Amino acid sequence: MADKVQFNVYLPPDVVRATKHRSIDEELSLSAFVEKVLREYLATAQQEDPR
Repeated sequence: MADKVQFNVYLPPDVVRATKHRSIDEELSLSAFVEKVLREYLATAQQEDPR
């Protein structure tokens, strides 16, 4: 497993709640779910605007 670091973000409560529920639905830990979503977004964003 790759090294991991912790960072804090501030989000509206409804976004946090929905994210937690979705991670449970996908049977992933919250960290794994957020990592998955961010990697997918970054890959898509890079394809649309490679910098």
